[in-house]
Amino acid sequence: MEKRSHPDPVDIHVGARLRLRRTLLGLTQDQLGKALNLTFQQVQKYERGANRIGSSRLYKLSQILDVPVSFFFDEMPDDMSQPSAGIVNNKKREDIDHFSRRETLVLVKNYYNIEDMNVRKKLYYFIKTLAR
Repeated sequence: MEKRSHPDPVDIHVGARLRLRRTLLGLTQDQLGKALNLTFQQVQKYERGANRIGSSRLYKLSQILDVPVSFFFDEMPDDMSQPSAGIVNNKKREDIDHFSRRETLVLVKNYYNIEDMNVRKKLYYFIKTLAR
């Protein structure tokens, strides 16, 4: 078997979705690793896309994290799933990197912890305005 020099874009996406859900649930890599009977280092490798997640492990992750298996593939760009996609272009890799950063995940988690929908909506528009 040929050794990969860089992670597959699909593995990176699935790993980012894993990290997103784990963080939103407030689980550490160590806690998730123990639930899977793995080390936190193995969870890190999954989240970076460095190691591919097998189907049985993906199913178990979906049970532990209380999401359907399809969750890990949600929001995946169409061209990434095509066999001819090859390496992700720089823009898409940058987007994936932003969504896998802890800062982003904590921000999203805290945003959804705001119970007042009006406050959340105002914050959303405020951030959107600042980003322009």
